[in-house]
Amino acid sequence: MTVQLIEQGLPVLGPESHVIGNFRFRDQKGQVIDNEMWEGKIVVADFFLTSCPSICPKIVYQLKRVQAYADKNILISSFTVDPERDSIATLKLYADRMGIGPNWLLLTGEKIGLYRFARKDLMIVATDGDGGPNDFFHSENLVLIDPSGGAAGVK
Repeated sequence: MTVQLIEQGLPVLGPESHVIGNFRFRDQKGQVIDNEMWEGKIVVADFFLTSCPSICPKIVYQLKRVQAYADKNILISSFTVDPERDSIATLKLYADRMGIGPNWLLLTGEKIGLYRFARKDLMIVATDGDGGPNDFFHSENLVLIDPSGGAAGVK
């Protein structure tokens, strides 16, 4: 497979000096995952929910194509937007059912922390919100994070 670079580049999210901050979430195996796991890696991040019948399965299918060519320096990190329903056990079942491999993390945590991370660090959503009971977003966008922690948006 030949990879062609886009000459015009991807849009950088936030100021050029923006770097992803510290985080701590749990993956589908119950392991704590933090920002050190991303150091030196290219990360493709997205937000999903396991009960989504529409865009999420399509994104998973496309990310599986990325996974097929990914080496140990590329990590896919999918964050749930529905942590109350997407428990660690639910994420594990979803990973098994969808054929998600070892270089792909399904992450969950406190809703407030997940939503803050999406908005302030990954900037995947332009809406304001507090991660409270009435706050919800669903995005088909991906974020590409370079090995130094800078983020670029991908549609």
